[in-house]
Amino acid sequence: MKAMLLSLLVVILATGCKKNSNNSNEEMEPLPDVELKSKVLASGLNLPWELVYGPDNFIWFTEKSGKISRLNASTGQVTPLLTISDVRVNGEGGLLGMVLHPEFATNPFVYVVYDYGNPYKAKVVRYTYSGGSLNSPLVLIDQIPASSIHNGSRLLISGGKLFITTGDASDTNQPQNTASLSGKVLRINLDGTIPADNPIANNPLWSLGHRNAQGLVQVGNKLFASEHGPDSDDEINLIEKGRNYGWPNIKGFCDEPSEQAFCGANNVAPPLIKWTPTIAPSGLSYYNSDYIPQFKNSLLLAVLKGTKLMQLKLDDAQTKITGTKDFYVNTYGRLRAITQSPDGKIYFCTSNGSDDKIIELSK
Repeated sequence: MKAMLLSLLVVILATGCKKNSNNSNEEMEPLPDVELKSKVLASGLNLPWELVYGPDNFIWFTEKSGKISRLNASTGQVTPLLTISDVRVNGEGGLLGMVLHPEFATNPFVYVVYDYGNPYKAKVVRYTYSGGSLNSPLVLIDQIPASSIHNGSRLLISGGKLFITTGDASDTNQPQNTASLSGKVLRINLDGTIPADNPIANNPLWSLGHRNAQGLVQVGNKLFASEHGPDSDDEINLIEKGRNYGWPNIKGFCDEPSEQAFCGANNVAPPLIKWTPTIAPSGLSYYNSDYIPQFKNSLLLAVLKGTKLMQLKLDDAQTKITGTKDFYVNTYGRLRAITQSPDGKIYFCTSNGSDDKIIELSK
């Protein structure tokens, strides 16, 4: 009898540990230390939200209040480009993600996503860069529900398509609703039309069941997203066409009896890794430069609640996270976005709401 009880206790403990594990009971490999130098390039900013290292060797960045600027990484000089007048800050909402056209020299387009209006909503707008300013706004997609919480939103261009992460906008009924733009990864053509090969005809949906994805990065032909969980189960997900990522029915892995039926019926994709307690993962970058060899083939993650920069090492197939390491814990506070230069230097911004900074990492 004692042996049976002991076996039952082991099973219960193992199940509980699995729910709180980082990677579905798979052990993480230890990663080597990296000696880095940090330098503040710009300070006195107000909640910068996006960083993009441009082809002009300037760092383009947004601030939540509506400002778009360029930072000279060599001199630290910040040059304002535009303040978008109809941006409305509401809690987490405001001017969020930005991406530049991959062929910027011939297509000088800047794409941004921001929240505005009453009722509160979001839209993606394309601007043209000329003469040191942004002009000729063109709305590509509009009427994305917004809220004071859970608005996403990162932008990424891949294969001539624009990907947009949207949050559930505090309405958990919408991520599983294919007719809603909330809680999705959206995919549109660069002129705002809907690609013919999207999962659902005449629908910008690419994947569904997301809570609040604030990081999006391409690695080869794969897309990775970081996503905020509720009181548990922050995630990194591999985004696949037409897949369901579970929210609000599923948190983290499909490891509870109450979750397994939904996962099986809805083709739910499990996360690559999850965190409980939550860390609030935000901006993502992929590092594969020889400049900092210890970071090669890793995702780099800006963390808000956990106040740190994280390395997430990928396996050779880039389908698993094999190890993690923390950097700058509690050094700069909340970190929102991350980018890098072609020569391998890393840049991230803080999100503390007072005297925010853009920081350069070098070796």
